[in-house]
Amino acid sequence: MYNPELIRNISIIAHIDHGKTTLVDRILEKTKTIELRKMKDQFMDSMDIESERGITIKAKPVKIFYDSADGKRYEINIIDTPGHVDFNYEVSRSLAACEGAVLLVDASQGVEAQTVTNTYLAIENDLEIIPVLNKIDLPNANIEESLLELDDLIGIEQKDVLLVSARTGEGIDDLLESIVKKIPSPLSKGSSSEKLKALIFDAQYDKYKGIIVYTRVFSGSMKKGDKVRFMVSGMDYEILEVGLFHPQMEETDTLCAGEVGYIVAGIKDLQEAKVGDTITNTQNPIDKPLHGYKEVKPNVFAGLYPGLPEYFEELRKSIDKLNLNDTSLVYSVENSPAMGFGFRCGFLGLLHMDVVRERLEREFEISVILTAPSVVYRAKLKNGETIEINNPAEFPLQDRIDEVYEPYAKLDIITPPDYMGSLINLAQIEKRGNFTQFPMLEKIELLYTLKFLWPN
Repeated sequence: MYNPELIRNISIIAHIDHGKTTLVDRILEKTKTIELRKMKDQFMDSMDIESERGITIKAKPVKIFYDSADGKRYEINIIDTPGHVDFNYEVSRSLAACEGAVLLVDASQGVEAQTVTNTYLAIENDLEIIPVLNKIDLPNANIEESLLELDDLIGIEQKDVLLVSARTGEGIDDLLESIVKKIPSPLSKGSSSEKLKALIFDAQYDKYKGIIVYTRVFSGSMKKGDKVRFMVSGMDYEILEVGLFHPQMEETDTLCAGEVGYIVAGIKDLQEAKVGDTITNTQNPIDKPLHGYKEVKPNVFAGLYPGLPEYFEELRKSIDKLNLNDTSLVYSVENSPAMGFGFRCGFLGLLHMDVVRERLEREFEISVILTAPSVVYRAKLKNGETIEINNPAEFPLQDRIDEVYEPYAKLDIITPPDYMGSLINLAQIEKRGNFTQFPMLEKIELLYTLKFLWPN
């Protein structure tokens, strides 16, 4: 029976390969959400690419029920998120749909780059954070040092950190108890008696149902037959199906405030289901939409062309459908004298670029040609105009250019002294970088701040 006081919505965040998906596996087993005969390793990683590479690419929601020590039965909605920096947009989208986050740290590797980044993302979203030290069963686990790093680098006190092993299941009960006790219920953000206000945090295309929208309901409720409005696109739809993730999609009667689920509304136009949009009731709408996600800024650009020119339209349709599920992909049509019509695509990084190419070939069975990647440049022209260039063919003639700017990265590198020589070689010789300061971490290791700077 629906009881918002007993609902908890959380994301699991961590650096890549710290054990997020394995932790979800143990939780699914512990709560008997999945029958043992159907259970497999990395259960939430449904794409072949994820299984083969051992990484999570898409954030995935799942609903579980947990009988706690206080005798109450809690509904916990978990969103497993990627760890690689190229898929950081997935993390930000997931955190917007939650009240809390489980911060996972590998005891054998300690605090790493995405650990810090994801922690700040959770803090910006005003989430309750539960710190967890994973892989404590490994022979090379350095628990004391990892606890010190959490204290020094993130400010999490050692007494607040839970110790678990996602492989053996040790500490999972304590983690579940901590989730139901520390994470607030969704009642603080709205109730079912208020106007409908729901956030679209993801979507996927189904050839039979059309666009399936993943949503978190903040207030009000939705059921089959309701008329709803997508506030950014301004389009109205009648809901044909609502459901939950348990862990597969299961149709239900109603989606109420605090719940995470999906809706099907016969949406065919890919541009009308925008991630970050707000869903409200057509007859009784809210005044203004929820804050959407920050617009994604691509870092790497490359040309994407069909294997044969006559398959351009098929490639266009495939990219449109992929973009629905991967909103960080930015693209526009371009024409190359050598390759013909194709797309100029912006990616978050090289791994993101490689995954997009592979997904197009596997999921849509279309052969593609990808050009060499490049970054965006900024040119100040002699007439005072400033332009951004992500395609070498668009670079202006030399006599029109006053100045050209290349991107640079400002990095904080945490390293033992043994690697200092190699870092100096990397920064100053190979990457034209400059060291700016050398603050010291007294307890653990040295912190070197490295500024990569590409001048004109």
